[in-house]
Amino acid sequence: MKKILFLLLLSIAVIGCKSTSVTNTKLDNKTERMLKGNWAITAVNFPGSEYLKVNAFNIEDSNCFVGSNWSFISNNNEGQMSLNNPSTNCKDFSSPISWYVNKDGNFVLKIINNHKAKDVNSGYILKLNKVTETSFDLIDKVNVAGQVKDITYSFQRQ
Repeated sequence: MKKILFLLLLSIAVIGCKSTSVTNTKLDNKTERMLKGNWAITAVNFPGSEYLKVNAFNIEDSNCFVGSNWSFISNNNEGQMSLNNPSTNCKDFSSPISWYVNKDGNFVLKIINNHKAKDVNSGYILKLNKVTETSFDLIDKVNVAGQVKDITYSFQRQ
């Protein structure tokens, strides 16, 4: 009887413990619906940005993202992003994206770039901040001169 009681308590403890993950997939559907539509990055800011370059999303210098266009489709968590600013020395880049907002306020992003979303094993987790009907910020952590700093991407609705 003691053995059965022990196993029962052990199984309750194991079932009761849940895994917590930064990529928590419990969605914040209300916030996702607010982000639905077309957006542009209007500013990229981080300490030392006037002197240092940061390779954003392993694509291009963070300043090249100013003016980039992003579309978010909330019912299937897909979208598109594109860099195409002819007045800069930045390369053009366009890719489908997969994204969602979790209950912890994190924006989870995969840049698909000619793959299926399920085949892309890496992505980015950014903090979603200051969400309104017309603007929001995404905050990433970057290594700037050996120190971890926040880089803020400010979005404006198009």
